[in-house]
Amino acid sequence: MVVAVIADMVGSRRLPDRAAAQRVLDEAIDRVESARPLAIERLTPTVGDEQQGVYQDLGAALTSLMMVQLALPDGVGIRFGLGIGDVRSFDSSGGRLSDGPGWWAARAAIELVNERERGAIPSTRAWIVGGQGQDEVMPATISAANAYLLLRDELIGAMSDRERRLTYGRLMGSSQTELAAQEGITQPAVSKALRRSGANALLLGLDELTGAH
Repeated sequence: MVVAVIADMVGSRRLPDRAAAQRVLDEAIDRVESARPLAIERLTPTVGDEQQGVYQDLGAALTSLMMVQLALPDGVGIRFGLGIGDVRSFDSSGGRLSDGPGWWAARAAIELVNERERGAIPSTRAWIVGGQGQDEVMPATISAANAYLLLRDELIGAMSDRERRLTYGRLMGSSQTELAAQEGITQPAVSKALRRSGANALLLGLDELTGAH
Protein backbone atom coordinates (compact mmCIF):
# COMPACT_ATOMS: atom_id res chain seq x y z
CA MET A 1 0.00 0.00 0.00
CA VAL A 2 1.37 3.38 -1.05
CA VAL A 3 0.05 6.87 -1.82
CA ALA A 4 -0.45 7.59 -5.52
CA VAL A 5 -0.69 11.27 -6.44
CA ILE A 6 -2.19 12.93 -9.49
CA ALA A 7 -1.53 16.66 -9.75
CA ASP A 8 -2.53 19.35 -12.20
CA MET A 9 -1.97 23.06 -12.56
CA VAL A 10 -4.63 25.53 -11.42
CA GLY A 11 -6.07 27.56 -14.30
CA SER A 12 -3.47 26.32 -16.79
CA ARG A 13 -5.59 27.28 -19.81
CA ARG A 14 -5.80 30.88 -18.60
CA LEU A 15 -2.10 31.37 -17.91
CA PRO A 16 -0.46 33.96 -20.19
CA ASP A 17 2.66 31.79 -20.56
CA ARG A 18 1.86 28.12 -19.97
CA ALA A 19 5.42 26.96 -20.81
CA ALA A 20 6.96 29.39 -18.30
CA ALA A 21 4.55 28.23 -15.59
CA GLN A 22 5.51 24.61 -16.29
CA ARG A 23 9.18 25.49 -15.90
CA VAL A 24 8.45 27.16 -12.56
CA LEU A 25 6.56 24.06 -11.40
CA ASP A 26 9.35 21.72 -12.58
CA GLU A 27 11.92 23.84 -10.74
CA ALA A 28 9.83 23.76 -7.54
CA ILE A 29 9.55 19.96 -7.71
CA ASP A 30 13.31 19.67 -8.36
CA ARG A 31 14.02 21.91 -5.38
CA VAL A 32 11.81 19.87 -3.06
CA GLU A 33 13.16 16.51 -4.22
CA SER A 34 16.75 17.72 -3.86
CA ALA A 35 16.12 19.11 -0.38
CA ARG A 36 14.06 16.20 0.98
CA PRO A 37 13.61 13.22 -1.37
CA LEU A 38 10.48 11.56 0.04
CA ALA A 39 8.94 10.17 -3.16
CA ILE A 40 9.24 6.59 -4.37
CA GLU A 41 8.48 8.01 -7.81
CA ARG A 42 8.80 11.79 -7.96
CA LEU A 43 6.10 13.94 -9.56
CA THR A 44 6.62 13.67 -13.32
CA PRO A 45 4.66 15.23 -16.22
CA THR A 46 2.38 12.82 -18.07
CA VAL A 47 -0.22 14.39 -20.39
CA GLY A 48 -1.13 18.08 -20.67
CA ASP A 49 -0.62 19.79 -17.32
CA GLU A 50 -0.87 16.58 -15.29
CA GLN A 51 1.82 15.17 -13.01
CA GLN A 52 1.95 11.77 -11.30
CA GLY A 53 4.03 10.51 -8.39
CA VAL A 54 4.11 7.81 -5.70
CA TYR A 55 4.96 8.13 -1.98
CA GLN A 56 5.66 5.44 0.58
CA ASP A 57 3.10 6.70 3.10
CA LEU A 58 0.70 9.52 3.85
CA GLY A 59 3.18 11.42 6.01
CA ALA A 60 5.76 11.55 3.22
CA ALA A 61 3.13 12.64 0.69
CA LEU A 62 1.66 15.38 2.90
CA THR A 63 5.10 16.78 3.73
CA SER A 64 6.47 16.73 0.18
CA LEU A 65 3.35 18.14 -1.46
CA MET A 66 3.09 20.96 1.05
CA MET A 67 6.72 21.82 0.28
CA VAL A 68 5.84 22.04 -3.42
CA GLN A 69 2.90 24.35 -2.64
CA LEU A 70 5.10 26.61 -0.54
CA ALA A 71 7.87 26.67 -3.16
CA LEU A 72 5.57 28.07 -5.87
CA PRO A 73 5.30 31.85 -6.43
CA ASP A 74 2.10 33.85 -6.75
CA GLY A 75 0.30 33.06 -9.99
CA VAL A 76 1.25 29.37 -10.20
CA GLY A 77 -0.89 26.90 -8.26
CA ILE A 78 -1.24 23.14 -8.21
CA ARG A 79 -3.96 20.68 -7.16
CA PHE A 80 -3.33 17.21 -5.70
CA GLY A 81 -5.43 14.07 -5.64
CA LEU A 82 -4.04 11.48 -3.21
CA GLY A 83 -5.07 7.83 -3.45
CA ILE A 84 -4.16 5.32 -0.74
CA GLY A 85 -3.87 1.76 -2.05
CA ASP A 86 -1.89 -0.70 -4.10
CA VAL A 87 -0.32 0.26 -7.41
CA ARG A 88 1.17 -2.09 -9.95
CA SER A 89 3.42 -1.60 -12.93
CA PHE A 90 3.55 -3.64 -16.11
CA ASP A 91 5.12 -3.50 -19.54
CA SER A 92 3.14 -2.65 -22.65
CA SER A 93 3.94 -1.89 -26.27
CA GLY A 94 3.97 1.80 -25.32
CA GLY A 95 6.39 1.35 -22.40
CA ARG A 96 6.06 0.91 -18.66
CA LEU A 97 2.55 1.57 -17.31
CA SER A 98 1.18 1.85 -13.77
CA ASP A 99 -2.32 0.93 -12.61
CA GLY A 100 -4.24 -0.20 -9.56
CA PRO A 101 -6.56 0.93 -6.74
CA GLY A 102 -4.19 3.67 -5.59
CA TRP A 103 -4.39 5.38 -8.98
CA TRP A 104 -8.15 4.97 -9.25
CA ALA A 105 -8.52 6.56 -5.80
CA ALA A 106 -6.15 9.41 -6.77
CA ARG A 107 -8.25 10.12 -9.87
CA ALA A 108 -11.42 10.24 -7.74
CA ALA A 109 -9.64 12.53 -5.27
CA ILE A 110 -8.54 15.12 -7.81
CA GLU A 111 -12.03 15.17 -9.29
CA LEU A 112 -13.31 16.02 -5.79
CA VAL A 113 -10.72 18.80 -5.51
CA ASN A 114 -11.96 20.31 -8.77
CA GLU A 115 -15.57 20.01 -7.63
CA ARG A 116 -14.91 21.74 -4.30
CA GLU A 117 -12.74 24.41 -5.91
CA ARG A 118 -15.55 25.31 -8.30
CA GLY A 119 -18.08 25.21 -5.44
CA ALA A 120 -18.13 26.56 -1.91
CA ILE A 121 -14.41 26.14 -1.08
CA PRO A 122 -12.33 27.75 -3.87
CA SER A 123 -9.12 27.45 -1.83
CA THR A 124 -9.22 23.62 -2.00
CA ARG A 125 -6.01 22.21 -3.44
CA ALA A 126 -5.80 18.62 -2.14
CA TRP A 127 -7.93 15.67 -1.06
CA ILE A 128 -7.37 12.05 -0.04
CA VAL A 129 -9.42 9.01 -1.07
CA GLY A 130 -8.81 5.48 0.16
CA GLY A 131 -8.82 2.75 -2.46
CA GLN A 132 -10.57 -0.61 -2.11
CA GLY A 133 -11.14 -0.97 1.62
CA GLN A 134 -8.75 1.70 2.84
CA ASP A 135 -11.64 3.98 3.83
CA GLU A 136 -12.75 1.17 6.16
CA VAL A 137 -9.25 0.32 7.41
CA MET A 138 -8.13 3.86 8.25
CA PRO A 139 -11.23 6.09 8.16
CA ALA A 140 -10.20 8.27 11.11
CA THR A 141 -6.75 8.93 9.62
CA ILE A 142 -8.13 9.86 6.20
CA SER A 143 -10.85 12.08 7.70
CA ALA A 144 -8.38 13.87 10.01
CA ALA A 145 -5.92 14.40 7.15
CA ASN A 146 -8.63 15.80 4.87
CA ALA A 147 -9.80 18.17 7.61
CA TYR A 148 -6.21 19.38 7.96
CA LEU A 149 -5.88 19.80 4.19
CA LEU A 150 -8.93 22.06 4.02
CA LEU A 151 -7.45 24.43 6.57
CA ARG A 152 -3.91 24.09 5.22
CA ASP A 153 -5.00 25.11 1.73
CA GLU A 154 -6.95 28.09 3.08
CA LEU A 155 -3.89 29.33 4.99
CA ILE A 156 -1.36 28.78 2.21
CA GLY A 157 -3.69 30.39 -0.33
CA ALA A 158 -3.78 33.56 1.78
CA MET A 159 0.01 33.75 2.26
CA SER A 160 2.28 36.22 0.52
CA ASP A 161 5.37 35.03 -1.36
CA ARG A 162 7.53 35.94 1.66
CA GLU A 163 5.26 34.11 4.11
CA ARG A 164 5.44 30.98 1.97
CA ARG A 165 9.24 31.25 1.81
CA LEU A 166 9.45 31.61 5.58
CA THR A 167 7.10 28.67 6.16
CA TYR A 168 9.13 26.56 3.72
CA GLY A 169 12.32 27.52 5.53
CA ARG A 170 10.93 26.55 8.92
CA LEU A 171 9.69 23.27 7.51
CA MET A 172 13.24 22.62 6.30
CA GLY A 173 14.63 23.35 9.76
CA SER A 174 16.05 26.84 9.20
CA SER A 175 16.08 29.07 12.30
CA GLN A 176 14.25 32.38 12.43
CA THR A 177 17.62 34.13 12.58
CA GLU A 178 18.78 32.36 9.42
CA LEU A 179 15.54 33.23 7.62
CA ALA A 180 15.81 36.84 8.71
CA ALA A 181 19.28 37.07 7.15
CA GLN A 182 18.04 35.51 3.91
CA GLU A 183 15.09 37.92 3.68
CA GLY A 184 16.97 41.00 4.84
CA ILE A 185 14.60 41.59 7.76
CA THR A 186 14.78 41.26 11.54
CA GLN A 187 14.17 38.07 13.51
CA PRO A 188 11.14 39.64 15.28
CA ALA A 189 9.69 40.42 11.83
CA VAL A 190 10.09 36.75 10.87
CA SER A 191 8.40 35.65 14.10
CA LYS A 192 5.51 38.06 13.52
CA ALA A 193 5.03 36.88 9.92
CA LEU A 194 4.96 33.23 10.98
CA ARG A 195 2.37 33.93 13.68
CA ARG A 196 0.21 36.21 11.52
CA SER A 197 0.12 33.85 8.53
CA GLY A 198 -0.79 30.76 10.57
CA ALA A 199 2.47 29.06 9.61
CA ASN A 200 3.21 27.89 13.16
CA ALA A 201 -0.16 26.16 13.43
CA LEU A 202 0.29 24.72 9.94
CA LEU A 203 3.65 23.16 10.80
CA LEU A 204 2.52 21.86 14.19
CA GLY A 205 -0.53 20.30 12.55
CA LEU A 206 1.71 18.54 10.03
CA ASP A 207 3.85 17.20 12.87
CA GLU A 208 0.74 15.88 14.63
CA LEU A 209 -0.46 14.09 11.50
CA THR A 210 2.91 12.61 10.54
CA GLY A 211 4.19 11.84 14.02
CA ALA A 212 7.25 14.05 13.53
CA HIS A 213 7.68 15.06 17.20
